[in-house]
Amino acid sequence: MQNHAAASPLLTDLYQLTMAYGYWKTGTHEREAVFHLFFRKPPFASGYSLVAGLADVIDWLRAFHFDEDELAYLQTLEGNDGSPLFEEGFIDYLRELKFTCEVDAVPEGTVVFPHEPLLRVQGPILQGQLVETALLNLINYQTLIATKAARICEAAQDEPVLEFGLRRAQGVDGALAASRAAYIGGCAATSNVLAGKLFGIPVKGTHAHSWVMSFDSEPEAFQAYADAMPNNCVFLVDTYDTLDGVRAAIEVGKRLRETGHEMVGVRLDSGDLAYLSIEARKLLDAAGFPDAVIVASNDLDETIIASLKQQGAKIGLWGVGTKLVTAFDQPALGGVYKLGAIRDGAGNWQYRLKLSEQSIKVSNPGILQVRRFVQDGLIAGDQIINEGEGGETSRTIVDPADSMRRKRVTAEASEELLLQPIFRNGELVYDRPTLEETKAHARAELSRTHPGIRRLLNPHEYPVGLGPQLHELKHKLIQQARGEAPGA
Repeated sequence: MQNHAAASPLLTDLYQLTMAYGYWKTGTHEREAVFHLFFRKPPFASGYSLVAGLADVIDWLRAFHFDEDELAYLQTLEGNDGSPLFEEGFIDYLRELKFTCEVDAVPEGTVVFPHEPLLRVQGPILQGQLVETALLNLINYQTLIATKAARICEAAQDEPVLEFGLRRAQGVDGALAASRAAYIGGCAATSNVLAGKLFGIPVKGTHAHSWVMSFDSEPEAFQAYADAMPNNCVFLVDTYDTLDGVRAAIEVGKRLRETGHEMVGVRLDSGDLAYLSIEARKLLDAAGFPDAVIVASNDLDETIIASLKQQGAKIGLWGVGTKLVTAFDQPALGGVYKLGAIRDGAGNWQYRLKLSEQSIKVSNPGILQVRRFVQDGLIAGDQIINEGEGGETSRTIVDPADSMRRKRVTAEASEELLLQPIFRNGELVYDRPTLEETKAHARAELSRTHPGIRRLLNPHEYPVGLGPQLHELKHKLIQQARGEAPGA
């Protein structure tokens, strides 16, 4: 984590603490429970999501404890009657509290889908409740940005994408998290120097319009930059007239070449990027600079990049800022955290679900795991199962919205479990990958995801649903909760 505030257990909603207090007061705080973190709809009308944020979750959970100044603050909180919200005994309990839960999670960079758990917490219900908000905060945003980055890189068709969003990001923590998640999602580099230092992400950048405007002429500005930094020359050519700017860059590039250096390219930041890039390419090629790259920026996203590619734009490097780090045009993932099971007094699991008038909001009961099938090198379907019932033998995937809609996976398909052990008894047991390894994992995951699922518009629906045993359990619990007779 980057600072004390982000590492604090007070990074939570008040109701997590009031519920924890309630569990403690009623003596149920040590009851074993299972919570799941998942999302209900893929962002950006996408066919998939790319999970991220687990590294920060690990750091936050490892640092979990209440400092004296945090406990002192809690003692100042008051109820409606003016008396302390929490009694002294509860404060003493928090002072000694250590995180002892088991956590299982889907590794960062994995392609994931709605309703399947990205993270599972099992342990004392008080602890599972206290960590909810922070886990959602850390997973929701980075998953959103990693998914956006993957879509943008898909549109760029393997041409490098640079993340340029620091100045438009939502605060310092948002900017750093966005740079990290965007790199996982496929971006080649960032303009954020602090992210480069903290995470080892390559950093890129040259000059802005203000550099050009600080000189009497554009050629003078380009020449001065070339003299100062001959090994980093991408000239921003649209301060006055874009194509005249390209011509000025070419002249400086020729003089640069005479000194043994090479102009890297030019950047377009306004105007008709398709037309200007085509004309700039003609000028560069005719002048003997076929390897000079044309960089484009200016409020790009996957839709605009895809359109520019269709128009034949001659852009070789894409700088994407605002619409990447702000996750335009979906500001939140909408991930949730729900109770799936709790032990009764006899030590037996009691499965729980949340009912709703909207079927999409009815949660899945149990101790959930995701069983992924792979066939012919591509992911072929995900089956959500209840490990509390000893797993699932059937290879049938039941659509949770329509039980008559079922996919049967062939015996030839291999299988893998997505949720991996992260913490056991509060101790980290996970061999954490490097950021480069996570990025490589994401690239491999996307390569085994069918292009129809990855396409930007109207993606193919990937088969994900419940195992038959979990489907029957869920149906039974819904009937019980609604007071219906079995089979009704």
